[in-house]
Amino acid sequence: MKKAVRKTAVRKTAPVAAASEPSAIPPSYVTCVRAAEEKKGLHIRVLDLRPVTSFADFFVLCTGNNQRQNQAICDEVLRTMKDRGENANSLEGYQNAEWILIDYGDLVMHIFDAKSRGYYDLDRLWRDAPEIAVPRA
Repeated sequence: MKKAVRKTAVRKTAPVAAASEPSAIPPSYVTCVRAAEEKKGLHIRVLDLRPVTSFADFFVLCTGNNQRQNQAICDEVLRTMKDRGENANSLEGYQNAEWILIDYGDLVMHIFDAKSRGYYDLDRLWRDAPEIAVPRA
């Protein structure tokens, strides 16, 4: 007696992502940097505050050329962060737009005009905080 051999179809599946591959959702500070870049923000820096203070994890510093550009950068940051489900805890300085501060709790975005960035000099004030290199998009 012969046994009936049943043939089964072999399904090809997509490869499973390796655990070492980066997450599809970038950190919040990358979203802020990309939004600022989209509106031609200048001298963008991300500072890691975790080693030096506990009130926030990251600062994103950015300079715009004028009031309207600073407001456009702010609007883009708010929109892109909202798209990822994060709403600002507070927003200060939007009307005058010399220094706009967007507070997301663990992340604080600072958008300056050149004069205010030089005057307040957060780059120097927080010089002990390591800078995070954000790769180009």
